[in-house]
Amino acid sequence: DYTVQMALSGTDFENPSELGQTSETSFSMTVGEFNNSLLAAGLPANVEAEIEVRVITDINDDIEQMLSDPISMTVTPYFIDVSYPQIFVPGSYQSASGYGSDWTPADAPPLTSVNSNEQYEGYVYMANGSNQFKFTPERNWDNDYGDNGADGSLEPTGNNIELADAGYYKMNVNLNTLTYTILDTQWGVIGSATPDGWDADQDMTYDPAEKVWTITQNLSAGEMKFRANDAWNLDYGDNEGDGILDQGGSNIQVAESGSYTIILDLSEAPYSFTLSQN
Repeated sequence: DYTVQMALSGTDFENPSELGQTSETSFSMTVGEFNNSLLAAGLPANVEAEIEVRVITDINDDIEQMLSDPISMTVTPYFIDVSYPQIFVPGSYQSASGYGSDWTPADAPPLTSVNSNEQYEGYVYMANGSNQFKFTPERNWDNDYGDNGADGSLEPTGNNIELADAGYYKMNVNLNTLTYTILDTQWGVIGSATPDGWDADQDMTYDPAEKVWTITQNLSAGEMKFRANDAWNLDYGDNEGDGILDQGGSNIQVAESGSYTIILDLSEAPYSFTLSQN
């Protein structure tokens, strides 16, 4: 079995990234996949950098791993900023929750349609109870949607939508059907890399100033995911290994044991995370 690793030149592979594994003598990866690996390793976009690549060979547990001599490469990662359609959630909660002044669409958190299909999703923090809000297609009051019957259906210029309790709410709005759903969430990490394995979450803490969930945690080499409400109804992994989250996606790899700062950013889609060894 062969593992291809990448690291910054001069680091002696102290913190390597994995490009791929194979039991053959070659494997393929796209330019996009390679670029995502460079960005996930922390290389800045549009800046030339020197990396080294090596191959680790495993035969079986009784034979020591063999390492190839590293090959040097010069790379320049690229970044494409995609602008997705958004709607906004102005309301009475904004000032207390770190979103500017109350009832100001200009400062309100967004919901995003990553498929550009009039179906929007996002997370909104409400610090206090007795919250009221609406949805606006733009960062102004030219148009808005409320709910006259408190039944999950939207009406143009309808009544304010009310939530009694504080929370970190996942909101889904479908402007094709004029419907919406809201789910209160608490987030944690779980997996073979965490202290309780796949049996229990390690609870994260929400930082209202940075608008991210964080935890400092000792991890073992293994795998992990992000999970809401101590259940598998809503979880995020990483299919491409690029730091961008996918709902129900692949387990996130933890290469080696150590203390890590884990940051989960659900403030705006596409959602992302960082896993930094302390």
